[in-house]
Amino acid sequence: MANIEGTGEASGSDIQAVDRVGQICSLFGPHTTELTAAEVAERLGLNRTTAYRYCASMVSAGILDRGPRRSTFVLGGLMLQLGIHALSRRRVTEVAPPHIAELSAAVQMTAVLSLWGARGPVVTLVEEDRTRSAVVTVRAGTLLDATAAQTRVFLAHLADERAFGWMTEGSTSAQRAELEAAVYTARRSGYCIASQSGGVFTAAAPVFDDYGIAATVGLLGADPDADLSADSPIITALLRTTTALSNDLRGRPDRSTDDHSEL
Repeated sequence: MANIEGTGEASGSDIQAVDRVGQICSLFGPHTTELTAAEVAERLGLNRTTAYRYCASMVSAGILDRGPRRSTFVLGGLMLQLGIHALSRRRVTEVAPPHIAELSAAVQMTAVLSLWGARGPVVTLVEEDRTRSAVVTVRAGTLLDATAAQTRVFLAHLADERAFGWMTEGSTSAQRAELEAAVYTARRSGYCIASQSGGVFTAAAPVFDDYGIAATVGLLGADPDADLSADSPIITALLRTTTALSNDLRGRPDRSTDDHSEL
């Protein structure tokens, strides 16, 4: 898409086009599997003709495919190919499944592994509690927002300072201050607890490899009487799991499960 012949550098319009393609791709998710050009235009502030041209060009490149409904577009085969390749390079996705399953069974809660995506955590692996008829869960592929415990754990350990800005775009000063406090607490304690709508709570802790934070593990629950103190069975099991995963990845966690009160 970029024209770099002659100068060795992409023009401003080429760079803008690449950025726009990324924005269009980011509109898709577990709850948005297909879009029309009109919907793309509305969400990105483009005129419909421009949005359609982008979508049509992305179809030609394999980035998008024509959707099952008239005038719709879905993610294309190239995105599937690249997504599988990207996941295969994350060793944590190979190591994590038995750990996540064991954690879920131990605390009888849904356990979740998330990886940092383009601009936020993406749910990658979900192990639901199979002992209950009704469970609190989340779909694989969900992009987590700033209220999620796993997001706050990522922000506490990511080296990229832009991450906080991405997660607070459009936030009020009060919301930014609340998030800053939660990130600080997550960095100090080694885990994070966050309340969600409907009485749901999440607890999360980091997984490290040789290069830094590799993933987060989260627990989803809805018991208002659940013990989430530092030495509770739930938090102890969570930290034991993330420590084991970090050790398997030859990482170095900030603390052990025996001493997670401070860095």
